[in-house]
Amino acid sequence: MEQLSVLPAIVASGEHFTCTPTRVWDGDGPVWCAEGSKIRLAGIAAREMDGTCSPGHPCPAASAIEARDYLVTLLGGAVGTTETGHIAVNGPRLSCRSDGSGKGKRTAAWCVLPNGKELNCSMVASGKALKWERYWRGHKC
Repeated sequence: MEQLSVLPAIVASGEHFTCTPTRVWDGDGPVWCAEGSKIRLAGIAAREMDGTCSPGHPCPAASAIEARDYLVTLLGGAVGTTETGHIAVNGPRLSCRSDGSGKGKRTAAWCVLPNGKELNCSMVASGKALKWERYWRGHKC
């Protein structure tokens, strides 16, 4: 299957796609991809950047900054910040599978790093984010 150079705003559920991260907002996304999509990491929850947890969402003990910075580390480290406060990264190519809409113009996705580790599972294993059982749906790491 040929990869398009620019993906639609939301990649259809079940579709596989590539994401080369360029910037990150918080510990569960969005992660902006050079290919055009924005990812919300499926099945997990991290604190919002203002330190709160949305009602009904799992609420990890880790701060929003700890979660964001850990995700940035997994994506190769920060290369700067944008004028809007996003962390710029020059991340490795991720192999992702869409879980459908992540609300707004984001694709909820399960992504694998080049070393074979699942990004979503790595965030949960770190304690910086929690499984969100409603969306985890029995996923195996």
